[in-house]
Amino acid sequence: MLGLGCAKVEYAKGKQRCRQEAEYLRHEEVLKLDSQPTDADGSVVLRPGNKYEYSFGFELPQNGQLVSSYKGKFGYIQYYVKASLERPQQHVLECKKTFEVEEPLDVNTPDLLCPTGGCKEKKVTCMFIPDGQVSLNAKIDRKGFCEGEDICINAKFENTCSRIVVPKAAIIAKHTYLANDRTKVFRQKLSAVRGNHIISGMCDAWLGKSIRVPKIKPSMLSCNIIRVEYALMIYMHIPGSEKLILELPLVIGTAGLGSRSNSVSSQEGSISNSSQSWVSLRMPSNPPSYCDISRDCSLDQPLTPLLDDIDDDDSPIFMNSPPFEFLTPPAYTETEEGYNASRMLPVC
Repeated sequence: MLGLGCAKVEYAKGKQRCRQEAEYLRHEEVLKLDSQPTDADGSVVLRPGNKYEYSFGFELPQNGQLVSSYKGKFGYIQYYVKASLERPQQHVLECKKTFEVEEPLDVNTPDLLCPTGGCKEKKVTCMFIPDGQVSLNAKIDRKGFCEGEDICINAKFENTCSRIVVPKAAIIAKHTYLANDRTKVFRQKLSAVRGNHIISGMCDAWLGKSIRVPKIKPSMLSCNIIRVEYALMIYMHIPGSEKLILELPLVIGTAGLGSRSNSVSSQEGSISNSSQSWVSLRMPSNPPSYCDISRDCSLDQPLTPLLDDIDDDDSPIFMNSPPFEFLTPPAYTETEEGYNASRMLPVC
């Protein structure tokens, strides 16, 4: 019986094939039938027509010595048990069974409970002519999260260029593969949210805007050849220019004590702060009455693209353009008029 756990990376780099392996578990054991009589050399004769069961077991190493099971685009980490039956002058019979390993990752450490943030700005040009700039400043209450939790984003966006920009946020997974001293990186967008358009000379703010962590594997930081990292990417889409991007590192862990309560308390804190800020504002006057409007502007009408702010896996923004409705002509009747020669004009 053989218990094995290994990581393997394989991908093509031009004409070269890059391969790398790392072993994390190996346990070999010769199984014996204690309940059956043995020969002088200690062997047991398995007679045809009978059923023999071999029991075995082994302990996995302590926490921190293994890495979690993983399957990606250019590599995998796999654990399995393989049983072999040797027979004289015949082929060896083998049976292989895989099993999953998940190393615990606690996100309640002081380092991961600290808030993190940053700011970025970018000058926008049009045909090498300065066209103002855009900037963003964002912050989250902590770096460690578990799947299913909400990340509350507090951010401010400013736009002084002549274009309409769109603020967005997404959770990004970064898979890094190392083989033959070469590195292969694969990035993947997991979930995303977006804000309102910001026209020229205006700004916008997010007060506790949330994005949920989807069902994903925990961060994998201890493997020598495969690394899985996560980040919260907050960015501004600028038509005709590259995005302004701010990445905040995230650590996705396994469910631990206090992780859910910390998330709930952080969300409540963000909501209470935002609600208190609204108390100081005066309520606007009532909007005008729309009873006199008979035009039906439903979403079933044709849609027209409003602005090209499409990402790789986003959909375009649309505006509702209702068709023009003309008034019906007045009612009329047809009458026949008699011939009147006096109305005829003389011809010169």
